[in-house]
Amino acid sequence: MTSDRATVLVIDDEPPIRRLLRTTLAVQDYRVVEAADGAEGLSLLRHERPDVLIVDLGLPDIDGLELIRKIRAESPVPIVVLSSRDDEKGKVEALDLGADDYVTKPFGMEELVARLRTALRHRLQQQGGRPLFRSGDLTVDLVRRIVTVRGEEVKLSPKEYDLLQQFVLHAGKVLTHRHLLREVWKDENGGDVQYLRVYVRQLRQKIEADPEQPVHILTEPGVGYRLQVQ
Repeated sequence: MTSDRATVLVIDDEPPIRRLLRTTLAVQDYRVVEAADGAEGLSLLRHERPDVLIVDLGLPDIDGLELIRKIRAESPVPIVVLSSRDDEKGKVEALDLGADDYVTKPFGMEELVARLRTALRHRLQQQGGRPLFRSGDLTVDLVRRIVTVRGEEVKLSPKEYDLLQQFVLHAGKVLTHRHLLREVWKDENGGDVQYLRVYVRQLRQKIEADPEQPVHILTEPGVGYRLQVQ
């Protein structure tokens, strides 16, 4: 980062998209640097040290998924995928490779800017390593393993806590079914998504004011879940 403003690196081969992002994000007080292909993007990643990346998957010199793999080998910088590919398999693969979020073209700028803010908050939380997480009426003490909602302590089973811990550690990031099954149940083979849904439902019953209209744990249909940062 070379200024007080957050720097966004846009890696996209479409000039109109880059122009739209440059203009709109500048109004939002972001500093924008641009790359038209993956090689230029990797070079700018190393020299500009951006705070967050917007990455298109359809690049002329390298597949976007391979680019995400290369970026993750070098940096934990948040990655928001912006792509015309809207298949669930592609989204899951991008997220499993390390992308933080996925926005499909055509897109709304308000949504994209909101996703960028969330990704940046996630990075700040990681850098600070804060043991106490707060979002709205939810507080999680990662050191003492204490969860409170609206000031009242909530009793969770060990697996419910492990699941919530994953959401907190990656707050704002979309976590795929595969990631959660692997990290919470140590299942490397995909596991039973229905089993995961049962635990998410139980967790919502304990931490959401209205489990049918959750504000903390949001569903990303066909992909996974996200802990919304408020």
